[in-house]
Amino acid sequence: MRTLVRMGYLLLTGAIAAEVTATTAMKYSDGFSRPVPALVTALGYLVSFALLAQTLKTVPVGTAYAIWSGVGTAAIATIGILFLGEGMTTLKALGIALIILGVVVLNLGGAH
Repeated sequence: MRTLVRMGYLLLTGAIAAEVTATTAMKYSDGFSRPVPALVTALGYLVSFALLAQTLKTVPVGTAYAIWSGVGTAAIATIGILFLGEGMTTLKALGIALIILGVVVLNLGGAH
């Protein structure tokens, strides 16, 4: 049973990576006017939802969705700051930290 749950979290990691890739590509698609980034966006979201659907076979939906959306949001915010020239404020840093803390709390207490 633990192996299935671990597989679920591995699939969830893949879903997050695909979603982050898709969202980053969307930034470069220039409103879907550039075909390659637009295609990466569409495929990324398709893969992300497919992996998330498989995740839900072994991970509770509330936990999986909270982790998927929270980690994805924190990752995209970090990518924006590190690679896309978006500014960092104390409030933004606090928000990212709270998202990460929420994911940790879910994994420690709510996922079992």
